[in-house]
Amino acid sequence: MHRTTPNRVVLRGILALLVLVLGASAALAQRGDDSGRRSKNGKLEGTVGGVEVTMEFGRPKVKDPAGNDREIWGKLVPYGRVWRTGADEATTITLSKDAKIEGQALPAGTYSLFAIPGESEWTLIFNKVAQQWGAFSYDEAQDALRVTVTPEAAEHVEELDYQIDGNEVVLRWEKLAVPFEISG
Repeated sequence: MHRTTPNRVVLRGILALLVLVLGASAALAQRGDDSGRRSKNGKLEGTVGGVEVTMEFGRPKVKDPAGNDREIWGKLVPYGRVWRTGADEATTITLSKDAKIEGQALPAGTYSLFAIPGESEWTLIFNKVAQQWGAFSYDEAQDALRVTVTPEAAEHVEELDYQIDGNEVVLRWEKLAVPFEISG
């Protein structure tokens, strides 16, 4: 007859909890089905400066659920604070090979993309922890690269989007465009 000791019961319980937590974390890290989300998923794939680039992001809207325009820059997205450059999960960017972002080296891999917006310049942050929810667990010690870029006035875009324009990826939302150059 096999008896289970209290230590084994506790160990099994801890292991079961660990499996549950890891499974939930993996589910949160994936963009998954967006049918219940206000901010739909977006994806950008293409070649920029000789580098295959894939970005996954949430697409928040300028209008609130009641259809009113929200004040985005400096209000919904505060100046001087880390922002996830999208909605829900952190925006991710995958580079197929070692690249230069605004002339600074960044190894191939997948990164979360954060920004510190400002009125006249932005800091773009490529963080080594790719899968995270928003910027709530953002850790500066995990930054792989920070570059400074200049936002530009642009035509209105209702839902946040990323586009390829020559050797640049451009974040577009509301009446703002934020380009950054990628080269191989």
